[in-house]
Amino acid sequence: MGTKKTRAAEAPLTPNKKRIVFLVLMALLLISGALMFNAPKGTEIIEVRFPSGSKLQAEVAETPEKLLFGLAFRETLPDDRGIILLFEESGLHKVWTKQYQFNVDLVWVNESKHVVHIVETAVPCASDPCEWYGPPSERARYLIEANSGFVDRAEVALGQELVFALRM
Repeated sequence: MGTKKTRAAEAPLTPNKKRIVFLVLMALLLISGALMFNAPKGTEIIEVRFPSGSKLQAEVAETPEKLLFGLAFRETLPDDRGIILLFEESGLHKVWTKQYQFNVDLVWVNESKHVVHIVETAVPCASDPCEWYGPPSERARYLIEANSGFVDRAEVALGQELVFALRM
């Protein structure tokens, strides 16, 4: 006797099932398109060049959140890295080191990219009230934050002209 193979009957797609499949596929297409075109861009890096020949790879902080927090909550920072705060306009900007995990050097720079104020070894502040650093004696547009000791290593001095180069 032969064995009879049964084959499950494949149900044809009804109009309702076709519509559901189409809607699911369209939703997936729209979601993937939105993710592709609205994905957060990578953080821009500016290379800051000092007259001594030293270079600092500085993360650009231009959003309100990054301007507010700076290097707060970071465990470490490589010696050749930092952050540059881009203020909306030149002013007598002051900052604090609330929730920083390590000492930092602070360098205020004016619109023509000249150093106008320096604070070495600003210490972290864990709780209020925190010490404020600055304001500079002249209006500044940028603030560079780097590991403590960077100002000495790079021989940073008041009046020096810096060069900013967007790293691609």
